[in-house]
Amino acid sequence: PDVIIEAQFDDNDAERGQDHLQDTLSDDIKKLSLDTGEMGKAVGVIGVQRTKQDDGLKVNDPRFLPDEFLQRTAKVVYILEKKHSRAATGFIKLLADRNSELFKRCAMFSPVDHRVPRVYVPLADCPPDFMTRPEGYSQNLFICRIVDWKEDSNFATGQLSKSLGQAGEIEPETEGILMEYGVDFSDFSPEALECLPQNLPWVISPKELAKRRDLR
Repeated sequence: PDVIIEAQFDDNDAERGQDHLQDTLSDDIKKLSLDTGEMGKAVGVIGVQRTKQDDGLKVNDPRFLPDEFLQRTAKVVYILEKKHSRAATGFIKLLADRNSELFKRCAMFSPVDHRVPRVYVPLADCPPDFMTRPEGYSQNLFICRIVDWKEDSNFATGQLSKSLGQAGEIEPETEGILMEYGVDFSDFSPEALECLPQNLPWVISPKELAKRRDLR
């Protein structure tokens, strides 16, 4: 395989010129070649070992490998802060197993964002005629909020918050994105609107313009 060497140099190296940098790279390549050869021999020796307990071969036992050959692993022990809004846009459909007890109580919510898990939602949150004609809602976007996700379950549980409308249309898609990211897009209060100029059309006065830098 090709080998790429990244050289580290400071201002002193730069002052000494290109020849010094070239020598440094050559030395590093030679050192790497020697190290790789020695490591290959070492792996060849320790990769397969006989033990006194049995006559079989121990191949690639991780206990005998150097640390640089091991992949470190970790486990999440605590969630400090939940950054996701727990809201997602998606579609609802009936569960596949019609004979299960869960079929009578829940529907399946499939988020558009595949990073979000699929969610069981109560049938009480769905439209009244969803059970009789589920195909009529196959292209309707809904907002679902995740309320729980048990460790031993592949699916979360949640509640339908709102029906947005037909998928593919600008307004439902935009509203879904804003709700997913927790953006408040409600109307401004009367107090906020009173801060705006009341005499329209409003223009910046020449006196104010003189104090500003025009970035238009």
